[in-house]
Amino acid sequence: MLRAMRYAVVLALLVAAAVWLAEQPGAVTLVWRGYRLDTSVSILVFAVAVIAAIAALVYRFWRFLRHAPATVTQAWRDRRRRHGYEALTRGMVAVAAGDAEEARRQVRRAEGLLNEPPLTLLLSAQAAQLAGDDRAAAAFFESMTKRPETEFLGLRGLLTQALRRGDTVEALALARRAFRLRPKGEWVATQLFDLEVSAHRWLDARATTEDALTHDHLTKDQARGRHAVLACQMGRDAGRRGDREEALRLAREAYGLDAGLVPAALELARLLVEDGKHRKAAKIIEETWRRSPHPDLVALYWRAREAEAALARVKASERLAAVRPEHRESALAIASAALPAQLWGEARKHLEQAAGADAPARVYRMLAELEEAGHGDLARAREWLMQASLADPDPAWVCRTCGNATADWSAVCGKCGTFDGFAWAAPSHAARLESAPSPRLLAETAAPEKEGAS
Repeated sequence: MLRAMRYAVVLALLVAAAVWLAEQPGAVTLVWRGYRLDTSVSILVFAVAVIAAIAALVYRFWRFLRHAPATVTQAWRDRRRRHGYEALTRGMVAVAAGDAEEARRQVRRAEGLLNEPPLTLLLSAQAAQLAGDDRAAAAFFESMTKRPETEFLGLRGLLTQALRRGDTVEALALARRAFRLRPKGEWVATQLFDLEVSAHRWLDARATTEDALTHDHLTKDQARGRHAVLACQMGRDAGRRGDREEALRLAREAYGLDAGLVPAALELARLLVEDGKHRKAAKIIEETWRRSPHPDLVALYWRAREAEAALARVKASERLAAVRPEHRESALAIASAALPAQLWGEARKHLEQAAGADAPARVYRMLAELEEAGHGDLARAREWLMQASLADPDPAWVCRTCGNATADWSAVCGKCGTFDGFAWAAPSHAARLESAPSPRLLAETAAPEKEGAS
């Protein structure tokens, strides 16, 4: 509406100007090369306007002819680029669909339409991988590493191939190159850390953890937990090498970072006991028991409290249990000391407290030992052993990733390579290592079977 009004106003002004010129008197005489032209002012103005319009049209036509080759060439290039990107898109869809033949066909088409290797190298490598041609894929990825804009993608592809064939040495070298290019990338930082810990390069893993914290890939608590586990593992390794001073230093560091890390507390307390620092060792075990009660801490606590006699061990166990009286391991700690001390009533009280729907087999084996040693009731002992066979397995260090169960903790799962994956829990599917019944109990159990056979 506004545009129509604007055109109407302009047209009205032009008409008014033409009428005004037509009504004005006056004549114009033009003499040129012997010719004389007499006309009015209005006609002269109209003629000038016509000549200007023709000149403008001629100029525009000349510009069109001058730029036509470049325009046609650019249009041709745009068309090829558009079709090339369509081929790239279809190739990626074919890769996602698992159609290797279609992916290769689209790669050839894209390479013919697009004279830009960085755009087609990745698709070519993926198509080669899909077709099972790892050698060709590696060649494409290697070509990508020669170009700054695709170097990281090429390294990532080569790293993936190295991991697939199990070449951890090559994978570690590639991960380091990729990390130098993109230190802020979370994926490459995670891959580098995993490869370092799988190669037991603990110092390198600590440095990578610091970089991950700097670039916000980890929270402070996560980085602290990683450092604790790494220090604990390094301390255990130092102890195996005979470097006791370094083992003690690293055990202190690990315990300082995470007092609830049982392996760190065990290592530190053991070293302190060997140095005669029994009170410090006992305090460390009590603090760890407060956070994470663990059966391996009990015997070490007896040593820290210098409890050699059976009754002294009962008292030490009661003191340790008082730190977490509600926990099942506290009841079992007292029971494990009460049985050798022949405090049958005390042992029964705490074993019945520990028994329940989710009680491990260890509880029922101890009850069987109590019935046999304390009361000579072999029938009741057999019932408890039967209950033990049906109960949950005894806790062990179980990998949260693959379920691998082991009696000895380590920073890395030996089966799946997960770092800090072990938790103290009942194995889901594992053969339980149960204590064998006494020879007397075996003899009494076998006797009814022989009588029935006769």
